[in-house]
Amino acid sequence: MGLFTLLKLGNQHVIDWEMSPEYTFGTFESWGGKEQVRSNISRKERIYYFFIDAWDETPRLCLMERGVKHARVVAEILAPPEMVRKCVDDQGKVALFERTHGINEEVKEWLLENIIETCDETKVVPIIQEEKPGLGESGLPGVDEPLPELQRISLPSGPAEMSEEDVVALVKKYNFTDHERNPEGSFSNYLVDNGDGQTVTDQVTGVMWQRGGADIMSHRSMRRELEKLNAEKFAGYDDWRFPSMAEALSLMEQEKNRDLFLHPCFSSEQPFIFVDAIRKPGGYWFVDFKHGRAFWSSGTIPGGFGRFCR
Repeated sequence: MGLFTLLKLGNQHVIDWEMSPEYTFGTFESWGGKEQVRSNISRKERIYYFFIDAWDETPRLCLMERGVKHARVVAEILAPPEMVRKCVDDQGKVALFERTHGINEEVKEWLLENIIETCDETKVVPIIQEEKPGLGESGLPGVDEPLPELQRISLPSGPAEMSEEDVVALVKKYNFTDHERNPEGSFSNYLVDNGDGQTVTDQVTGVMWQRGGADIMSHRSMRRELEKLNAEKFAGYDDWRFPSMAEALSLMEQEKNRDLFLHPCFSSEQPFIFVDAIRKPGGYWFVDFKHGRAFWSSGTIPGGFGRFCR
């Protein structure tokens, strides 16, 4: 039994041994937009590649299924830990937020020998894709219910150019939770349900938020998505915008809910979002609710999710 048969994916799949996490945005840059994909991959076609997830203390070898506007991890491969660790160590010094890696030749040879054709079932852990839940009930107090005594805070809004030092200063000024820069941060919002099934408002900052959001797109496509949202008067308003870095960080929670440091009233389908800030000297800033911090990505491979506010 081969790997794809074991995973009930059929047996006509081709593994792209050259694909790695760092190449994915360039290959699938048309997600959600109209830009031309650099390869000839159609929207229905799927490719598969192996990568190493090194975010946890013990790195994991995983199989990714990828397509235009589609991505999911389908299995963890229980390869020899010392081999996987060596592959990570061979990457040398990497940036703080680069914790996913391509595989090396040693890992590839092991996969060909032990997994691809003559699949050892004990070494493959299928990852079942959970049903994506709708927004449902927010679990929040209603907008018309009495409020506790709150200290109102006005946060910076609008576009900004920010260095790492600027972000650190911002986090400290408002005591935001950033699980790498300020893990003990204790900024506290107070979200209420606006009763429309689509939005919530933070009564501390006065910011109204989408409970859902936009799929992964390039920065240019996300701007067009925002224009469309306003043209359609989402939730009755036409002044939606990108959140500032401060506004996005104001949603960061101390503890995880559904694997995100984010209140469960929000959709879990937007793990990291664009903010209205570019990095000095270059790149785009994001707030990542999965790993609990702000991060930046090069402007040459822009891509992220969106959650707009007003």
